Amino acid sequence: MAEPSSTIATESGDWSLETLAVRAGQVRSQFNEHSEALYLTSSFVFDSAAQAAARFSGEEEGMVYARFTNPTVNMMQERLAALEGAEGCVATASGMAAILSVVMALMKAGEHIVSSRSIFGATQQMFGNILPRFGIETTFVDSPDSAAFAAAMRPNTRLLFIETPSNPLTEVLDIAALSAVAHAGNALLVVDNCFCSPALQRPLEFGADLIIHSATKYLDGQGRVLGGAVCGPKALTEEVFKFLRTAGPCISPFNAWIILKGMETLALRMQQQSANALQLAQWLERQPQVARVYYPGLASHSQHALAMRQQKTGGAIVAFDVKGGREAAWRVVDHCRLLSITANLGDTKTTITHPASTTHGRISPEARAASGIGEGLLRIAVGLENPADVQADLARGLSAG
Repeated sequence: MAEPSSTIATESGDWSLETLAVRAGQVRSQFNEHSEALYLTSSFVFDSAAQAAARFSGEEEGMVYARFTNPTVNMMQERLAALEGAEGCVATASGMAAILSVVMALMKAGEHIVSSRSIFGATQQMFGNILPRFGIETTFVDSPDSAAFAAAMRPNTRLLFIETPSNPLTEVLDIAALSAVAHAGNALLVVDNCFCSPALQRPLEFGADLIIHSATKYLDGQGRVLGGAVCGPKALTEEVFKFLRTAGPCISPFNAWIILKGMETLALRMQQQSANALQLAQWLERQPQVARVYYPGLASHSQHALAMRQQKTGGAIVAFDVKGGREAAWRVVDHCRLLSITANLGDTKTTITHPASTTHGRISPEARAASGIGEGLLRIAVGLENPADVQADLARGLSAG
């Protein structure tokens, strides 16, 4: 039997997030397997020509072709939708594929995006350099103030896009206030929830219309595979699905299975990684070589109160400015023996990167300056190691100058 038959998550509306992360979306085949099955097949067999026609036309539900229907992918989508409190979810090949799919599905030439400038470098590249080729313009807003976003809105604005907290400076934006701005202009608010995940923040509860995920990060949690997702009301996710079905930026069943299993430990990981990050941020604030620490869980963070209203914790990302610019920052990186020098985040292993020369290296120096990304900035994605060991690894480089 190629398709799962019995749904397990029948009472999911009454379950807590931790239980949903383990049970939501699970289906079992005729073998009644306990762990979710991985369906590795490119296509599915039909009982008759009539059934094949009905499946392709959408008159009958069921599996057709793995580019847009697969039982394992379905389970991942249903679990993530449950965690975000969303009606629908569409899984994609990566987080960037999720963003592209939203734009291509919901926008057309002549329309406009308002975006925070404090976003991932590749997202800036897409909005600033690629989408204009197709007649879609973006206005970047430098301030987190909702009034600044309102001033940037146009009659043809279709999307208001934000990351909160942002990459890499952990800028926190008011989701409810920006939702009001977007809806007043007949636009949709899209929130990249990568840094928090639904374990710490559920943007739909504050008025967001769509949620973007790089499932590569905390949803997987161990740096194993690439994936992305779009969550929201079915009226919107169905439009995204139509684009994905035709254009094909889909997730592989294997990657979906890895992420599906990764979500089982999401709440536990985020709780511990957030605690470790707070401890590291407090330690960094006491180091004389550090000019400034960016972490929403610190009282010194400019949006600390807002972060604590929207998020359960400060999250697991800590950024800080090293005195001495790029030379001093690279010295810290090069002296690390424990931390992984990589731009990925969300892993159980702590990672360190220099955003100005990596994640935001392809955008112009002027754009980096406008985003507040200086040459002395370092970003740490805190993992599950003992915080004392992470501090000792950083202390080696900080004291080397």
